[in-house]
Amino acid sequence: METKARLIAFYLPQYHPIPDNDKWWGQGFTEWTNVGKAKSLFRTHYQPRVPADLGYYDLRVPETRKAQADMAREYGIEGFCYWHYWFGNGKRLLERPFNEVLTSCEPDFPFCLAWANETWKGFAHGLKNRNILIEQLYPGVDDYTAHFYEVLPAFKDKRYITVEGKPLFMIYKPLENEEILVFMETWRKLAFENGLSGVFFVGQNADLKFSADEILNKGFDGVNTVRLHNYQLNYRSMVSKIVKHLNKYLTGVPQVYSYKTVSKFFFDTKIDKSEKIFPTLITGWDHSPRSAREALVLTDYTPDNFESSVKEVMSIIKDKKKDNRLVFVKSWNEWAEGNYLEPDMRWGKRFLEVLKKYIII
Repeated sequence: METKARLIAFYLPQYHPIPDNDKWWGQGFTEWTNVGKAKSLFRTHYQPRVPADLGYYDLRVPETRKAQADMAREYGIEGFCYWHYWFGNGKRLLERPFNEVLTSCEPDFPFCLAWANETWKGFAHGLKNRNILIEQLYPGVDDYTAHFYEVLPAFKDKRYITVEGKPLFMIYKPLENEEILVFMETWRKLAFENGLSGVFFVGQNADLKFSADEILNKGFDGVNTVRLHNYQLNYRSMVSKIVKHLNKYLTGVPQVYSYKTVSKFFFDTKIDKSEKIFPTLITGWDHSPRSAREALVLTDYTPDNFESSVKEVMSIIKDKKKDNRLVFVKSWNEWAEGNYLEPDMRWGKRFLEVLKKYIII
């Protein structure tokens, strides 16, 4: 099977219980807890979301991980980009699913890692307060070295996704701290010392907080653009802003926008055609299972409207070098953000079928 693009889908490992989540949210918490308690907040609100083919899975189960990989491969996904949590001083979270994929050599499906270098606060993950749950730290070279050797077995795995012969490693907040530059310098040095040709660092640029050039000028090899909020931040009218603000506080309805409208602002043809820029295909959005009436909700996320996004991104990357035809898919399984490709009870595999139509040769 050949594909016209290198689709890499972000993969959330939050579907198994861990002691930290038990402490913060209650015994047995997983992302399904938020998904299951979601409620419809307005007349056309599609909630709750119910998984279809794969069910309410547990990522400790090898058969589940294989079923996900088999499905992704069938519909044109090159590999998964697993969210990777290292908070400093050796503190990790949610590492079990990926570690088992690595050590068991199953499923035989490509992967890479994205370091979610962010402090966790309660509100973003479903609590009613904004207290810090766990802080992202940058302790120095010794910690960066330990982090590298924790990841090295993955880098050397034949399944690891590469660009220009180097393992691809994404950093969620590339300019969050000046120490990230020391981190990258340390890893590049260690990569050469351990027989690799380097590390291909990709900085994620969420909603254009920085310019792509700012990120590239800091030494990154590429930039992943994510323009989920681009319309709300830069293009909606002042009248729309006022109406949305009043509606939220008078009726309790969250921020609601049309996917068809905002998706027109997910890509920038001029910027995203650059060989070093990797656009993001966004698979819907509804944060209300986590943040209720404070959420952003995109309505009319249908296969037809998704198809328009797929066609646009394919047009943008078609003339790039084959190695650089990277498109990140947000996401494979972010169910509590209404941001997933896995089949649900309303649409089944319709969104996957759209991808297959345009991706597979």
